[in-house]
Amino acid sequence: MKIGVGIVIVIILLAAILAVVLRVIYKVRQASMEMFGTESLTEGWNRQAKELATIPKSISGMTRILEPQIQRDFPEFNWMEFKNKGENMLKSSFSAIEREDISLVKEASKELKNQVAAVIAQNQEQKIQEHYDDVQIHNTEITRYEKKQGTCVITLQSAVGYLHYKEKEGAVIEGDDRLTEQTKYNIEILYIQDEKLANMDYAMGAVCPHCGAPITALGAKRCEYCGSAVTPINTQVWSLHRFYEVTYHNV
Repeated sequence: MKIGVGIVIVIILLAAILAVVLRVIYKVRQASMEMFGTESLTEGWNRQAKELATIPKSISGMTRILEPQIQRDFPEFNWMEFKNKGENMLKSSFSAIEREDISLVKEASKELKNQVAAVIAQNQEQKIQEHYDDVQIHNTEITRYEKKQGTCVITLQSAVGYLHYKEKEGAVIEGDDRLTEQTKYNIEILYIQDEKLANMDYAMGAVCPHCGAPITALGAKRCEYCGSAVTPINTQVWSLHRFYEVTYHNV
């Protein structure tokens, strides 16, 4: 009699568990249908991932506000020229990393080339082949303009789409070689206003062609020491300083 009661209790428990499981499955399918239009949650997630892979990331565009401020300080500043330079640099840096050839980097400063060289060296040390395929830059805007510690920094932000993945011994160890990734990158353009304050002894600053005194006033037309006319500051004294992917930890 005791055995019979025990079996009945087990059957009741199993029935209750089955009912809960079926209820959960129903709820999951219902939620999946509402969110993705399909009862399969896996199919829905995969479908959404493919859709997101085609939508460019939104970027922090402050160009309309910051461009006039920059041009007041630097009348010769040409936004479209720097936009094109930044995008070309980004694409060439990806190509340089993939081909492990630092000479492919275009429109870049010594610091930025060192940054790319460090990535190449690390990949070679770890025997990793990094790929950047089908690179598309959807949009680029000015996102910040800062003046501090003897420097002026313009930060551009680009929405980028690409196939980015890493291989080791023929196997993909990071990223996806089939699904496009949408991300964004920041590009810093640097002007050294005061080499000593910036603590960069190889900096490219502006000097008076007559007396050799440093030009410390932004957009200055005359030397503050000898009064001689000076060439307005232009794109030659700016440099593409570094770039980095925008993540939750690096914005």
